[in-house]
Amino acid sequence: MKPKLNFRYAKESDTEKILYFIKELAAYEKMLDEVVATEELLKEWIFEKKKAEVIFAMEGETEVGFALFFHNFSTFLGRAGIYLEDLFVLPEHRGKGYGKGLLKQLAKIAVERGCGRLEWWCLDWNKPSIDFYLSLGAEPMEDWTVYRIAGDTLIHMAE
Repeated sequence: MKPKLNFRYAKESDTEKILYFIKELAAYEKMLDEVVATEELLKEWIFEKKKAEVIFAMEGETEVGFALFFHNFSTFLGRAGIYLEDLFVLPEHRGKGYGKGLLKQLAKIAVERGCGRLEWWCLDWNKPSIDFYLSLGAEPMEDWTVYRIAGDTLIHMAE
């Protein structure tokens, strides 16, 4: 019998678990050395400042996947959307529909909140994820390039 998939919002007491999932995703993406997040930072920005939200995919009482998201805003649509920063299902729980379940749950949240879209980025080399997203009807935004200012460049620009 297939275990029932449920979802729950993260609580502040889940901060260690959130950081665990972030590090597991970073290891999968071969970017673990770039993770500087700490439990203290996550508590501050997710739970105190409320700048992001996390839902867990639950197999019974066990967290098997997570999605970290926040609201962005489309001036063209005139309303908020949901930006999915991270989605990750533990390798031993893949192939059970949990990734699709997380995306469906995010779509449900977006619709309930009156949002105009759900969007995310995907690494160009991650063909399994790209194929999965395309199978769901997601559209790649090929005419757009992501730009970023961070670190010392950000500090110097602010001066």
